[in-house]
Amino acid sequence: MEKTEKLTEEILYIQEEFDKIGVKLTNRQASQFKMYADLLVEWNSFMNLTAITDFKEIVQKHFIDSAAYVFLPDVSRETSEEYMIDVGTGAGFPGIPLKILYPQWKIVLMDSLNKRIKFLDEVIQRLELENIRTVHGRAEELAQKKEYREQFSLCVSRAVANLATLSEYCLPFIKKGGRLVSYKSGEVADELKNAEKAIKILGGERQQPIYFNLPGTDIQRSFIIIKKTETTPKKYPRKAGTPSKQPLGVEIIEKK
Repeated sequence: MEKTEKLTEEILYIQEEFDKIGVKLTNRQASQFKMYADLLVEWNSFMNLTAITDFKEIVQKHFIDSAAYVFLPDVSRETSEEYMIDVGTGAGFPGIPLKILYPQWKIVLMDSLNKRIKFLDEVIQRLELENIRTVHGRAEELAQKKEYREQFSLCVSRAVANLATLSEYCLPFIKKGGRLVSYKSGEVADELKNAEKAIKILGGERQQPIYFNLPGTDIQRSFIIIKKTETTPKKYPRKAGTPSKQPLGVEIIEKK
């Protein structure tokens, strides 16, 4: 009985926190988030998934942070059927929280570490999520494959790399008219400026960043949004390791 009461209390807490960002979770969705948190802590005991293991911090810094996508303009929350890829998803953020919120989306979770892929497969199975799958590989290689290149209307990525490098990882996956949403912390003006040339070469057009605080905290977050306006030249992304070692904008500056 005590365990049941605790579970109910935690599920209610999840629903209350999502209420603060204007999202009404069903009991099923809240239960899925609770199970996700449990699996994260369980697997984290024998592999490195996250430094955050306190339940309330997981809800705030992983789940709510991922779900902050709802703060973006032009989000059609009920009818949109995005085909989304989460590049460098890690322990599944933001991809799995977004899948719980938007079950109609078709989602690919991509990561270069196979151990994390096994964790994500377990989460998908246990949460009974549909139309979501994992792929093991590096962005530089997968983005050159026909089944992934310029196939997605939305690409998300959370704290993976500087924006110039991230753009080279992500923009080749996005079809014209789609967008990249990069989850960042704090002020991003300098990062945007440094990535402007790379974004343009890769077929993107940056939009105004969006700043917000996680509800009830002074933790500042930001979104960088890049719209895909042109086809990415076939030579991008460059071979594995090059985008991180030689960000595209830096390469252009050195050639002047």
